[in-house]
Amino acid sequence: MSDALRPFQPFAASPAANLYRQAAKPTAREWARHGALLALTALTCTFAGTMLAIPSDAQIEPHVAAPVGALAHVVYVPAYYFLAVAEICRYAAAHTAVLAEGVTFAAALLAILAAHESGHYVACRRYGVRATLPFFIPAPPLFLAGTFGAFIKIKSPIPTRRALFDIGVAGPLAGFLVLIPVAVVAVLTTHPAPPLADAAATAGSTIYFNDPPLLRLLARALRMDIANAAPNPFYFAAWIGLLVTSLNLLPVGQLDGGHAVFAVLGKRAHRVVARAAFAAMVALAFLGWRWHHAPGGFVYAVLLFVMLLVPHPRALREEDSLGRARLVVAWLTLAVFLLSFEPFPVSIS
Repeated sequence: MSDALRPFQPFAASPAANLYRQAAKPTAREWARHGALLALTALTCTFAGTMLAIPSDAQIEPHVAAPVGALAHVVYVPAYYFLAVAEICRYAAAHTAVLAEGVTFAAALLAILAAHESGHYVACRRYGVRATLPFFIPAPPLFLAGTFGAFIKIKSPIPTRRALFDIGVAGPLAGFLVLIPVAVVAVLTTHPAPPLADAAATAGSTIYFNDPPLLRLLARALRMDIANAAPNPFYFAAWIGLLVTSLNLLPVGQLDGGHAVFAVLGKRAHRVVARAAFAAMVALAFLGWRWHHAPGGFVYAVLLFVMLLVPHPRALREEDSLGRARLVVAWLTLAVFLLSFEPFPVSIS
């Protein structure tokens, strides 16, 4: 009799009712781990910015005896590396203005990267998707940018097509909003390159950083000449930020651009667009090597090829439409890509 009076649920719960769950908050240990990575990345980025700010005529070449014998050759490279790092640190300690430029570069670049990853993270939290705090990846000293970037790891399925789109585009759009003022300051604080830099350009190999479209448009709008200007820490941060944004927005695999294309156009179109983008990047890699003597494009082509091999996960529910507002955001995201993408970022002569 008691069993007959037990309350019962007349209808089974809809799967959509469980799509949005409250994601667990990060623990104190997770905050400590991710904070330590951020602090270490801040140090390596400061070192990289300091290295970029050191004048070309500075005497920082380490004095290492020429190797004699097999063992000496093995020890020579690490010895030269550590002495070079020590010389740069010594120079920075004696020239605080150079160290200040390194700190400025690190702060500007990490602000862009943090905004990008925070955009993804906040969007994940909104939809109840489990995701880690941003992982900042420090790079060894003497690496140009001081970091290999940052990422978050998504640990639960994407509930809907709209959630996939929002999570994918939230990162690059948030990063671009922070990038714009950095780029404006970069253009406004440029100054002509010193004559010594021009003379050095004629001797040996020289690396030129080609200006992305956003920097060129800002220079034209603000009536500033950046073609013959000496790069400053804001310029390097904006340049790297635009490079990272454009690479993330390539419509390949599980990159941010791949998420957006998958959400807007579907699985089949995502596969076609991804292969076309990969073919285009391979062609640009060959042209960059032929015209600008820069092999970096081949590295991107290899990374994109790996991305093509990884299948894109489907959302739990894909029948809902994105709506007009998100289609407008999709066009805005395409505009961000076009403003960030430089086909040949580097020239070597």
